[in-house]
Amino acid sequence: MASTADGSTGAHAGTAAGAGGVSAQSYVHALTPIMAAVTEQIDGPIQQAADLFVTALRANGVIQAFGSGHSEALAMEIAGRAGGLIATNRIALRDLVLLGGESPELLRGGELERDPSYSRKLYELSAARPGDVFVIASNSGVNGSIVELAGVVKEQGHPLIAITSLQHTAGVDSRHPSGKKLIDFADVVLDNHAPYGDSVLDLPGFGKVCAVSSITAALIAQMLVAEVLRRFSEAGETPPVYLSANIPGGDDHNHALEARYAGRIRRTA
Repeated sequence: MASTADGSTGAHAGTAAGAGGVSAQSYVHALTPIMAAVTEQIDGPIQQAADLFVTALRANGVIQAFGSGHSEALAMEIAGRAGGLIATNRIALRDLVLLGGESPELLRGGELERDPSYSRKLYELSAARPGDVFVIASNSGVNGSIVELAGVVKEQGHPLIAITSLQHTAGVDSRHPSGKKLIDFADVVLDNHAPYGDSVLDLPGFGKVCAVSSITAALIAQMLVAEVLRRFSEAGETPPVYLSANIPGGDDHNHALEARYAGRIRRTA
């Protein structure tokens, strides 16, 4: 396992969880120290991940982003976002149906993210090239599709950045036949500091509610983008960045730059 944060596992993340019961205010109270813990990675793994991004972009590579379930939000945050990098591709399990010819029934069971058997095909559908870097997000880091894709990515020689909850992944067994987890394949590990189970507030008579991993993953994604853009700016280079499609000239700007990566990045589905 490669670079992580300062060794903490997010155990402190739930210390404020019960303050004030369940309310918007108590959620923000619980979330604040978690967000602070995430930002403590700026001087370590955030820099290392940004190095991988910049190396790939300067070599005409693409940043390939994947997450299943709610972790797909991380891929959407990286790929195709206004103010973000154009050389990015979002991989999704539904690519197997939309691009790979599989039956729509494949998506109906809700168990696909636990099935490792389609991950190699998912990699092939990404149209990845040798210079591409992969970002894979999974709060648990143990589901079959996630772990298998991570293994394929490393088998093919790509750098891999993992975004996960170190506390949660330490508390569960792998669902992959190898017994391995996402972090076992990663070159850089970024801790989203979500607690075990993801949720942070105690609802009397029920248990934990109100998850945090999507918010902290989005923070990590934008910190990465900011660091990449800082490096390009300080070097006097202009990276290909999206403008909002909802401002004048945005579409023309974006389409002209997307053409550089024709067939390598997808912005639909």
